[in-house]
Amino acid sequence: MMNGEASRYMRENGVNYHLNWGVAFTDLKKMAEEYGKDYHLAIQLWKENIRECKILATLIMPYEKMSPELADLWMEQTDTLEIAEMLAHNLLQHLDFTPVLAFEWIASSFPLRQVCGYHIISGKMARGEEPDTRGIAEILDQAVVAMHDDSIAVRHAAYNCLNRLASLGDDYDNLVEKALIKS
Repeated sequence: MMNGEASRYMRENGVNYHLNWGVAFTDLKKMAEEYGKDYHLAIQLWKENIRECKILATLIMPYEKMSPELADLWMEQTDTLEIAEMLAHNLLQHLDFTPVLAFEWIASSFPLRQVCGYHIISGKMARGEEPDTRGIAEILDQAVVAMHDDSIAVRHAAYNCLNRLASLGDDYDNLVEKALIKS
């Protein structure tokens, strides 16, 4: 399944893994379905600095076995934008405890944590979970600041989060519009 061209392209653009086979996400997803959910395998895969292993780990980790401490550790060990996004989309957005981490991460000074946090919040809203009043205020405050961040990835994740919030209805859309006008 190796895709040498994709692997080379990532390497040339600064995405460095110990190994990177360039395997497409759709193929990894099929592989994960064959393995099924497996805590111990996910833990072992995550330890490898191999792109495909990390992505597979996010796909096969059973939701009920992921703890806040392990989520924070995996985030700490994440050093590429792709893995931060995969961690959020494939795993963390599905967990009950992650809003606390997401709000902590969007307020941090670490771009990958911020991106992951915004993706978690966006994913939860996309699945019909609405933030409470305090969460809305925090999203607006942090995202408006993030819109001026040096990192395009942070700006993009914050922008998408604001769009997702605005899509929840007219009241939310008005809140987002007012916050952006003030900035």
